[in-house]
Amino acid sequence: MSKLLLVRHGDTESGSTLRYWGQSDVKLSAVGLKQAERLRDRLATEKIDAIYTSNLQRASVTAKVIASNHQSNVITCDELNEVNFGKVEGLTFDEVSRLYPEVAKLWVSRSLSLEFPDGENFEKFNNRVSKFLSRLEKHALEETILVVAHAGPLRLLVCHLLGLELRHWRQFRLDLASLSIVETYSQGAILNLLNDVSHLG
Repeated sequence: MSKLLLVRHGDTESGSTLRYWGQSDVKLSAVGLKQAERLRDRLATEKIDAIYTSNLQRASVTAKVIASNHQSNVITCDELNEVNFGKVEGLTFDEVSRLYPEVAKLWVSRSLSLEFPDGENFEKFNNRVSKFLSRLEKHALEETILVVAHAGPLRLLVCHLLGLELRHWRQFRLDLASLSIVETYSQGAILNLLNDVSHLG
């Protein structure tokens, strides 16, 4: 068995958690740094063999804080970056609905044909994230691997690992600084923990 620790980054300085920041490289807020420290303490007793993160600083800084208790190097991966929202970056859903009503309609319906103006479409996003799976395949079954990223890529990874249809990818709630755990075996994977934030209490 290998254990995958899936962590969403902490709170950011973006000014509003209701805005879609995608590949905008916003920083962790003071609250986000404290959340990362809580994650560090939560995972202090885990034997972590490898740490992967998005190269966006809200994820990579979260990963580095957690890594301070471990010997593993933090490896940044473009595959784990959040979706590129294009012209939708930094907007709220209300603003998207007003400026790009067709995009909002497809978004609400969870359509896999969704494409963000001047950004990524779902197929390109999924193909990018899927490439990360080849990194995981190089690890031995008994290893524990930490992945620090964003809600979008983590949801896709859960779908791929569990063999779920991609139309379900937005039916997982992953809060800021949450921990989810997937155990992988030669015959498949098991979701052992989802969206746990008990360490923030």
